Amino acid sequence: MKSKVFILVLSAFIAINMNAQKGIDQGTPYGSGEDSVRCITNISLFIPYAKSGNFKDAHPYWKAVYDECPASTKNIYIYGVDIINWQISQENDAAKKEALINDLMKLYDDRIKYFGDDNRYGKDWIVSRKAQNYNQLKGEGTDPAVIYKWTGEVMDEFKEKTEALAVSLYMFASFKILQNDMDKHKAQYVEDFLKTSAILDAQIETAKKANNAKDEENIIARKVEIEKNFVLSGAADCEILQSIYGAKIEENKTNLDFLKETLTLLRRVNCREIDAFFTASEYAHNIEPTPESAMGLGSKAFREKDFAAAEKYYNEAIEMSDNAEIKAELYYALAAMAQQQNSFVKAKQLSLKCLAENPNYGRAYMLIAMCYASGAKTAFPDDQVLTKCVYYTVVDKLEKARQVDSSLAEEAGKLINTYKKYYPTKEEIFMHPEIDQGKSFSIGGWIGETVTIR
Repeated sequence: MKSKVFILVLSAFIAINMNAQKGIDQGTPYGSGEDSVRCITNISLFIPYAKSGNFKDAHPYWKAVYDECPASTKNIYIYGVDIINWQISQENDAAKKEALINDLMKLYDDRIKYFGDDNRYGKDWIVSRKAQNYNQLKGEGTDPAVIYKWTGEVMDEFKEKTEALAVSLYMFASFKILQNDMDKHKAQYVEDFLKTSAILDAQIETAKKANNAKDEENIIARKVEIEKNFVLSGAADCEILQSIYGAKIEENKTNLDFLKETLTLLRRVNCREIDAFFTASEYAHNIEPTPESAMGLGSKAFREKDFAAAEKYYNEAIEMSDNAEIKAELYYALAAMAQQQNSFVKAKQLSLKCLAENPNYGRAYMLIAMCYASGAKTAFPDDQVLTKCVYYTVVDKLEKARQVDSSLAEEAGKLINTYKKYYPTKEEIFMHPEIDQGKSFSIGGWIGETVTIR
């Protein structure tokens, strides 16, 4: 009899526990029995609070659901991000804040564990937001290697289907690593750039085929940002780009989009004197002439000293372009060509057109200065002392060049030191009544400048 009672009690105990198990223990979304009821109840309690932004009251119910039935609903993770971010914003203790950031990162990992196969918001989407949130919270303390690892893993897994934000964050991290260690990461950074460019190009093409203008625009914006960093990186030297793009251009010689993008990139990194730029220009121009393709053909002709052809292509590019940056470069190229032919008046006129398009084009000021220096004797052919006054305006233009473009500071500074030596001496100024220390003096003719005698 006692044995029968024991068996009945044991059976009841097992039945109760079988009917009341947490989802996390049972491997089911809600669990069973009373635990299942509690899970559903807590879900119904935390969501309204979280939706209204009342994260304090939402937290205990949300935490119970997260701990006991983490596979029950995506809302755990959607609102959980807001709840933990709110907790972080309320915390002043550095150690506790760091612990909460770790909790938040785990929340993203758990979402991947339970809902990472979601068709729209799957693993790569989740990792993107995890990396973005990490960067936002850590600020200056962000470790780019962490973001690089997270996003790199999903790119290896999803390849061309990787969420565009993950691709963008991967290159952001690679850029930051490069800034910290140029020597070690330079080759890898270039490789990363090519990999991400290929992924984004494929995604742009997919968006085009689907007539999804919004996605196409967003992906192009991310690619442009990546290219801007690439241009600024210092890793994009022309020799490397020639080795990278030389073969690619041949493979894509009928792909106008690729050729246009390549020309834009090479122009931005100032690699317009390499064969890749010339070849891409020729192929693109044969398909559809553009300002950049005409610029490339003009540069090639310029290099070969076929000035007539160069001028033709540069002017053709100017007529086609409505981009002030490109037009400024073209006018400068024409000015430089005129200077090489000792046409100083023409070179100055074209430099001024360049500056009308881009007032901060320092090289144009330097070119005008060089024209003045070369043509100084034409201003006062019969007076060597007055000729020396031309060097005041030479220096003024060089000063302006480094003022508008700090990258020219060293080069312009050396030229300034050189040309200051040609100023008239105090004795020469004293012997010339036309000029006086500290007074203005007009230089006529094609130079047409007013200087201060010093």
